[in-house]
Amino acid sequence: MSAGRRLAKGFLRATGWRAEGPHPKSRRFVVVAAPHTSNWDLPYLLAFALDYGITISWMGKVELFHGPVGAIMRGLGGIPIRRSERAGVVEQMAEQFEKREDFALVVPAEATRALSPYWRSGFYRIATAARVPIVLSYLDYSRRIGGFGPEFHPTGVISRDMDVIRNFYADKKGRSPDQFAVPRMREEDEDAIAGSR
Repeated sequence: MSAGRRLAKGFLRATGWRAEGPHPKSRRFVVVAAPHTSNWDLPYLLAFALDYGITISWMGKVELFHGPVGAIMRGLGGIPIRRSERAGVVEQMAEQFEKREDFALVVPAEATRALSPYWRSGFYRIATAARVPIVLSYLDYSRRIGGFGPEFHPTGVISRDMDVIRNFYADKKGRSPDQFAVPRMREEDEDAIAGSR
């Protein structure tokens, strides 16, 4: 067992948390981490990933990766994103999936710790473009349990796929439960309006 994994297990045990759920079957996938209502979510996410033996990656603006700090950011799983490039973020991440045999990319669906009526669709669009599954990870502060849940490939029917996500997170409580809305993407409402015309 690596030193990092021992440290993660010790941290989780000391804070009264335990892991639940299977190890993701796929080697390349997009991770949805929810509920996101506290600054503590990141340390726990990192600890559970280490406990499962998963190296997670995340996106950051390219300016964060200059100089000596850049090496640290990359070492922590950071991937620089160049928003000025013709290829958008979705295309850049799909390219990363093509290059790597093992790649677990955390994409912030909620984008903020504050209450928001809609999730951003980036996680869905990246998984679709890269043809990889979405893995649902979670932190349930009410039971002090975290880990990974189901993985599924996007079908292209957003409302159906979001029903899977809503059902999974229905009983998961964030550190500040009142800041976690029922998962919903803006595209669901747009599709419903288009379908009623």
